[in-house]
Amino acid sequence: MLTGATVAAVVAVTPAGAAGPLRAPMPIVTSSVVQSAQDLVWSVTLRSAFSPAGLQRGGGRLCLLLERPSGGSVSGQLCVLPPAPRGRSPRVAFQRVTRGGPGPAHTIAATVARAGRQQVRVSFLPQAIGDTYRTLRWQALSALAVPPCAPRAAGATGCSILFPARPALERLHTPQLAGCVASGPDLVYSGAGTEREIALTFDDGPWYQTPEFVSLLERYNVPATFFEIGRQIAEYGQSGKLEQRMLADGDMIGNHTWSHPDVAAAGVFADTQMRQTAAAIRTATDGFTPCLFRAPYGAFSPALLTDARSLGYTTIQWTIDPRDWALPGVSEIESNVIGNARPGAIVELHDGGGNRSQTLAALPDIITTLQARGYRFVTVTQLLRQLLIYR
Repeated sequence: MLTGATVAAVVAVTPAGAAGPLRAPMPIVTSSVVQSAQDLVWSVTLRSAFSPAGLQRGGGRLCLLLERPSGGSVSGQLCVLPPAPRGRSPRVAFQRVTRGGPGPAHTIAATVARAGRQQVRVSFLPQAIGDTYRTLRWQALSALAVPPCAPRAAGATGCSILFPARPALERLHTPQLAGCVASGPDLVYSGAGTEREIALTFDDGPWYQTPEFVSLLERYNVPATFFEIGRQIAEYGQSGKLEQRMLADGDMIGNHTWSHPDVAAAGVFADTQMRQTAAAIRTATDGFTPCLFRAPYGAFSPALLTDARSLGYTTIQWTIDPRDWALPGVSEIESNVIGNARPGAIVELHDGGGNRSQTLAALPDIITTLQARGYRFVTVTQLLRQLLIYR
C-alpha cells in the first residue's frame, strides 16, 4: 500500500500530439492543494501539455492521495478520469483505501479546468469524499500502468512519481458564510428556467414554528430561503442559534423589513426598515449580510427597487403563491404548488405571522412529488447564480 501521502491526484496524460502510450510517468513541475471558500482546489503543472483525450490513450494517470493521521498510510485517492461517452469534461472519481486495498471508485461532484496547456485544476468539496475541514497531508502522484511502463525515469519510483517528495500540509478552516452579492436584474420573479430547479421561500419569520420548518427541511436535505422580519429575530431567533442553524444547513436568509410595513414609497422610512433588519441578521449570524430583499405584500415601486439595490439587494418576488397565509387547507397548498411548478420557479410560503401548521403538513408531499418529477430544490441565491462570500 502507498504510504507517506495525504492528498494526491492522478490524471492519465499524454503529451500534446502523442499518438501512442507513454513510456514513463508524466513529470510534475509543481503541485498545490489550497482552500478557496468552501472548495479544495488541487492544481498540478506538468512538464508536457495535458490532453483529456489522452487519458486513456497514454496509459497514465494522475491522482490525489489522502493520508491517515497516524501511520502515514493512504486512506483514499482522488483520480481524474476521461469524459463520459459523448461528454466533454473529465470526470473525477474517489476511492477509499483500506488495509485490504482500494475500494470501488465512484464519481464525485467536481470541476476540472485547464489553466494553460500544462496545468490542470480540480475543485471539490471535502464532503464529496466524506471528509471535513481539517489539516491535510498530501502528495500528487503521476503513475503509469505496467505495461506500457518502461524502465524508471529520473525521479520516479518504479512506474510512479510523487510530488512533493515528502507529504505537504494544508491547514483548512471551516468556512463561514459572510454574505452574497446582488447581481442581475433589480427585480426577479423566477430563475432562468434552464435547469430543473425550484426554490422554496418562507416569509414572516422567525416565528415560534420556524424551528419545525428548519427540522423538516433537514430531514429531507432540502435548502430554502427565509425572508425574516427584523424585530422578530430577538424574540424567536433563539439568540441567533436559529439563524446560524439555517446557514449551517445551506439555507439562505433574506431581508423582509423590520416590522412588515408597506415600503413601496421608498425613501428614508424604507431605508431604515431594511438597514435595521440587516443589522439584526448580522448580529444573529455573527456576521452574515443578506443580499436578497422581499417587500411586504409584494408591494414595490421603481424607487424602492433602486433604493434596495443601492443597499446591496436583489428584490425577490415569486412565481407560485398558494396563499397559504389564508389557511386554504393542506391539499389546496399542495396542489397549487405542485400544479404550477416549472423550472426556475420561486415558491412563496410562510413560516410566520400566524398558525402555519397547514404549510408544514403540505411540505413533505410537495418535496417528494417534485423530486420524483426530477426537480432539485435550491436557495434563491443558487437559482440566480449569485456569488457567495465566505471568510
